[in-house]
Amino acid sequence: MKVLLIKDVKGLGKSGEIKEVKDGYGNNFLIGKGLAKSATPDVIRQYEASQKRKAEELKYEIANLEKLKDELEKVTVVVKKPLGANGSLFGSVSKDEIATELESKFHLIVDKKSIEIDHNNLKNAGLYNLNVKLGHSINANLKVEVEGE
Repeated sequence: MKVLLIKDVKGLGKSGEIKEVKDGYGNNFLIGKGLAKSATPDVIRQYEASQKRKAEELKYEIANLEKLKDELEKVTVVVKKPLGANGSLFGSVSKDEIATELESKFHLIVDKKSIEIDHNNLKNAGLYNLNVKLGHSINANLKVEVEGE
């Protein structure tokens, strides 16, 4: 019996491979547990079509992330915070504040978790370069200017 593996099966093969197995193992275990489908021409055609669709979606997502990277590297986010008596900021600039400024001023939506701030980095006024991890190994440099009020 030929089966198309839907998930990786230890000792048999990886997802997407077509394997020849015994009927009982294929029907009762692999197909029964949802690890494989019977390798008919129709099932193989559907699997190949879904893989092609996933590849196109991934290509589209990477193109959008590259476009977002280019837009992020062109802008400078300005964050205003109140100054203390000695000239330093009250508190520090958070990732949430940076993400909110990006969305409100430039209409760029970035998850605050993807913005990397070094330890004790944004506690003084000045210009900072931050790394933004967008996904799929795409990183952008974001300029953040912290101004005192």
